[in-house]
Amino acid sequence: MLLTSLLPTALLGFGTSLALIVAIGAQNAFVLRVGLTGTARVVLPVVIVCAVSDAVLISAGVAGIGALITAHPGVVVVVRFVGAAFLLVYAVLAAVRAVRPVGALVVADGDAAAATTTAPVRVTTTVLAALAFTWLNPHTYLDTIVFLGSVANQQPGELRWWFAVGAVLGSLVWFTALGFGSRLLRPVFARPGAWRVLDAIIAVVMTVLGLRLLLVP
Repeated sequence: MLLTSLLPTALLGFGTSLALIVAIGAQNAFVLRVGLTGTARVVLPVVIVCAVSDAVLISAGVAGIGALITAHPGVVVVVRFVGAAFLLVYAVLAAVRAVRPVGALVVADGDAAAATTTAPVRVTTTVLAALAFTWLNPHTYLDTIVFLGSVANQQPGELRWWFAVGAVLGSLVWFTALGFGSRLLRPVFARPGAWRVLDAIIAVVMTVLGLRLLLVP
C-alpha cells in the first residue's frame, strides 16, 4: 500500500508544491535577502513562518476552505489591495537601496559573515515582514488553498492528506534551502555593486507584482 499509493501521492504533492513556489516572487526575494544578511537566529524564524504558513493554508485547502474563498471573492479583493500597497512600499525601499547602497557583507567566519556595515537585522521586524509577505499576498491563497487544495481533493479518500503532507514537505525543503543556502552567495555580495543589482531586481519584481495586484482583476 505504501509504495503503490501513499508514497506516489506524497511525491506528487511534493513536486506540485515545488513547481508553484520555486519562482521569482516577493516572498522568495525577501527570504533570499534575509538569508544573505541575517544570522541563523534571524533566518530560522523566517523559514519557520513561511513553512508553517504554507502548512496551514495547504491544510485549509484540503479541508475545503478554498470553496469558501471562491464564494466570497470580496475577501481576496481586500487582501489584494493591501498586499499591493505593501509590495509597492517595499519596492520603493529597495529602489532607494539600489541608488544609495548601504554597504556590503563583512565576510568572516561563522555567523559573523552575516553582519553588514550597517545596523543589524532585527528578528521581530523581519518576522513581521515575513508574515506580511506571506499573508498579504493573494497569490499565496490561490496557490495553496485553491490550487493545491483542488489537486489534493482529486485524490481518492485519505490520499488527499498524503498529497498535503508531500506539499507541506516541499514548502519546508524549499524555504530551508533558500534561507540557509543563500549564505553560499555571501562572497559575491561582499561587493556593494552586487547589492545594488539585487536590490534593483527586487524593486522591479515588487513593482511588477504590486501593479499586477492593482490592475489585474
